Amino acid sequence: MDVAGGRERSRTGLMLAPLGAGAAVAAAVTCLAVVDPNQPGHYPVCPLYFLTGLYCPGCGALRAVHDLAVGDLHGALGMNPLLVVAVPFAAYWWGRWALRSWQGRPGRMIVARPAPLWAVLVVVLAFGVVRNIPFGRFLAP
Repeated sequence: MDVAGGRERSRTGLMLAPLGAGAAVAAAVTCLAVVDPNQPGHYPVCPLYFLTGLYCPGCGALRAVHDLAVGDLHGALGMNPLLVVAVPFAAYWWGRWALRSWQGRPGRMIVARPAPLWAVLVVVLAFGVVRNIPFGRFLAP
């Protein structure tokens, strides 16, 4: 058991955060599966795209999640390949968080090695730039 503030925290208490996060993601994916973002008027337009005509790294993500939710991997890759690649990593980290919480040893919030975070930031920024230049148009939604 984890001791926080002089009292023991139960396994159920430790699981609330990962289960709550998982439920929120499941609800969002269900909403995107039911309410198609390809139909105009259901979701707001990306502010960067609206103001500049440039695609941000997240442009097409709602449509990609919709396509994944209905089983269209090819369509999802066409909307936002970075999101499709990120989904297994996010599922792994969520599973790791849930398992560690179940075992009574939740993960640390402090990142000991920031290099992986910088690498992710560089990949996301590079993706955002490349999808807006002529030879990278295949990455645009």
